[in-house]
Amino acid sequence: MAKKKNKFYLSALLILAVVFGLVYVGVNLTSNLGKSKAQVTLEDAAKQLSKLYANIEVKTEPTVKGQIDLNPIDVAGSLPDISKFPVTVNNSTNQFVEIFSSTEKSGTGVDGWLTDVAAEFNKANIMVGGKPVSVKVRNIASGTATDYIKSGKYVPDAFTPSNELWGEMVKASGLKVQKVTDRLVGNVPGIVIAKSKYDALMGTYGAINVKTVTEAIADNEFSMGYTDPFASSTGLNFLVTALNTFDSSNLLGDKAVQGFEKFQANVPFIASTTIQMRDAAKSGALDGFVLEYQTYVNAADLKGGYVFTPFGVRHDSPLYALGDLPQEKLDIIQKFAEFVTQEKYQKSAKDKGFNSLDDYKPEMAAVDGSLLSAAQKLWKEKKNVGKPIAAVFVADVSGSMAGEPLNRLKESLLKGQKYLGRENSIGLISYSSDVSVRLPIGKYDTNQQSMFVGAVNSLQASGGTATFDAIVVAMKMLQDKMAEDPNVKPIIFVLSDGETNEGYSLKDIKGLIEGYGVPIYTVGYNANIKALQSISSINEAASINADTDDVIYKIGNLFNVQM
Repeated sequence: MAKKKNKFYLSALLILAVVFGLVYVGVNLTSNLGKSKAQVTLEDAAKQLSKLYANIEVKTEPTVKGQIDLNPIDVAGSLPDISKFPVTVNNSTNQFVEIFSSTEKSGTGVDGWLTDVAAEFNKANIMVGGKPVSVKVRNIASGTATDYIKSGKYVPDAFTPSNELWGEMVKASGLKVQKVTDRLVGNVPGIVIAKSKYDALMGTYGAINVKTVTEAIADNEFSMGYTDPFASSTGLNFLVTALNTFDSSNLLGDKAVQGFEKFQANVPFIASTTIQMRDAAKSGALDGFVLEYQTYVNAADLKGGYVFTPFGVRHDSPLYALGDLPQEKLDIIQKFAEFVTQEKYQKSAKDKGFNSLDDYKPEMAAVDGSLLSAAQKLWKEKKNVGKPIAAVFVADVSGSMAGEPLNRLKESLLKGQKYLGRENSIGLISYSSDVSVRLPIGKYDTNQQSMFVGAVNSLQASGGTATFDAIVVAMKMLQDKMAEDPNVKPIIFVLSDGETNEGYSLKDIKGLIEGYGVPIYTVGYNANIKALQSISSINEAASINADTDDVIYKIGNLFNVQM
C-alpha cells in the first residue's frame, strides 16, 4: 500500500512540474506575443545591460574646461611623412619624374599594372635631351594624394588619380596643372547589387541607374553603402552623380540639396574604406555598394551573386603634370604617357581587369574643382541629416598606455575633435582597472568642446585594463541618451592598445553588442590589432592601426566620415 501511495505522490509531483513548466513557458511566450524579433532582442539586451552594469563600479570625475583651438583644420600638419606611402617603382637614372598613382594600378598582382609598365619603361633606355630617363611611382590613394598636393606638404612631378575629379580639385587649389592625357587605362565605377535585389528593382523601376537607385533608397526600398567622398574616388563620384540626378543644372541648389537629404536619411552605411564596406555586404547588411569594375571583376566572391551597374564619370586614370616643371621633365611625362599606350601594355591591362566596358559614356560632364570641394562640404554638413550622432569616446588609460601611446591618444583626440559636427553629441569615459565618466554626453557646442578638451588633457595612465567594462558603461550612457532622444544614432570609439586583463571579457558582452547593434570603432596605439578588430567586426565598424606617424590623419578621416 505504501508503494502505491509513493507512486501516486511521484506521479502527482511530475504532473505538477509539467503543469508549472507549461505555465512558465506560456507566460514567457505570451509576454512576447505581438512583438517583433527586434523588440524581443532589444528587451533581452536591456536586461543584460542592466545586469552587467550593476556589477561595475563607475566613478564620475568633475568636469574641467580646457583652452579650445579655433584655428582651421591643418591638413598639412596632420599628414604623415610621404615615406609612409610605398614607392613601388624606383627611378633607375638621375633624370626622372616622380608620379603619384592611385592604388588600384600601382600595387602588386592584379593591382600592379602601372607598376609593371613603369618597370618596363625604366628598362627601355628612353632618352630625353640625349640623357637616359626613368620614372618613380608612389602608391597612394587619390584622395590622400590630393591632400598632399593641395596642402603643399608634398608635390610630385606628376599625378595619375583614378578619375578627373581629383585633377579638377588640384587645379582649383591654384597649383599649375597640365593634363598630359585623358587616359592611361580604362576603368569605370559602378553600383554592385545583389542579384535578387537587382531583379526586384528592375520590376519596380524598369531600369537601374543612379537616379532609380537614389529613388529606391529615398523610398526605403534599397539598402546601400558608399565610401568616404573625401578619400575615395568612387565615393566622390557617387556623391556628385547623385547631386546631378536631383538637379543637373545646379548641383548645390535647393532642389539638389533637398533630394540629397531625403536620399541620405535612408543610407544605412558610409564606409571609411572599400574593405569595410565589402565586409558589411558579406554580412547581409547591404543590398548593394559602390566599387570599381576592375576590383569587381577580380573578386571571386562577387561573381554570380551580384550585378554591376556603371555610373558617373569614367575612371580612366588621367595623367597630370604639376607645377612649373622644366621642359625636360614635361618631356619625360609625355614619353611615359605614350609608352603605356602600346598595344601589349593595354592588353596586359585588360588581363588585370581594366579596359572593359569601353562603350560606357559618362553620365555627366566634368565638374569644376571648386564645386567639388563645395559638394564635399555639403556632404559633411548633411550626411547625418535628421539623425544626429551620439558618440562616446572610450579612452584606455591603463599602465600599458603610459608614455608615447597615451600622448598620441591625447593628440589624436585633441586634433581629431575638429572634425566632429556641431549638431552631434559626445561624451568621454576613461578606464584602467575601473571606469570613470569624464564627460557626460552633451551637444557638441563650444562649452562641450571646452570640457572635452579639458577632460582629454587630464588623462593619466596607471592600473589594469577593463576594456569591456568600459564598453558596457558607454552602452549604458548611450541607451540613457536614446531614452531622451530616440532619433540619435549611437556610436562608440574605443582608443586602446587592445590588451584586456580585468573585468568582463568579449564573450561576456558580445551578445549585448549584437543586440543593440551599436558600431564600435577601434583605434589601436602600439596595439593588439586583432583584439580590437574582433570588437569592431561585430557590427561592421572599422578598426584603425594608428601607429605613431599617421594617427592624426587616420583618426581625422574616421571622425570626418562617422561624425
